[in-house]
Amino acid sequence: MIDFLVDAIDKGGPFMWGIVIAAVFAMAIGCERLYYILFRANINGTAFMAQVQKLIMANNLDRAIKLCNNEPNAALPFVLKAGLMRANRSEAEIQNAVDEAVLEVFPQLNKRTPFLPMLANVATLTGLLGTIQGLIIAFEAVASVSAEAKSQLLAAGISRAMYTTASGLVVAIPTLVLHAVVAARTTKVMDEIDQYALKCVNLLGARRRGTLKEDGSAASA
Repeated sequence: MIDFLVDAIDKGGPFMWGIVIAAVFAMAIGCERLYYILFRANINGTAFMAQVQKLIMANNLDRAIKLCNNEPNAALPFVLKAGLMRANRSEAEIQNAVDEAVLEVFPQLNKRTPFLPMLANVATLTGLLGTIQGLIIAFEAVASVSAEAKSQLLAAGISRAMYTTASGLVVAIPTLVLHAVVAARTTKVMDEIDQYALKCVNLLGARRRGTLKEDGSAASA
């Protein structure tokens, strides 16, 4: 496999190095983002919110904050903790604290993800440049060299064109798929944060007003 890659880089010409660099960066960013989204920032939001809701209804806010502290890397507990820390203040202050935490978390979730489609485009366009270079070599061979060297240079030019085109697409297609997966998982985490942060604010507001019902909803005034 390594010999094949070395041979492809050699036959594809200098533009192959641009494609290789784009592939390395895309792999590094994609793997880091997947690890962060799936294993660090992510949490079972439904189960976690159910525990927090029970503790709020039991008026055990210290335990709820401690529960959030047990997941220091996850995004949802960080946001909920911001509201819980201000549970005894006004509803506006609780909402502001949660909004501030959301504004801090969301950029971390989206960090570096936009580079993936950019790198896919770079790989494709660099492959196109290599294709054009290969075609130039092929046409120059037809136009200016002797008959003995013509077939060799023509084959070399077409080979370079095909290697760079194929290599650019081989890098670009998985990178775009990786971006779609990362973006979908990120959106799922962000949607859970929006949903459960709002629920937490409503629970804390109902608790403060004394209108919290046994099912966790607020009684109508």
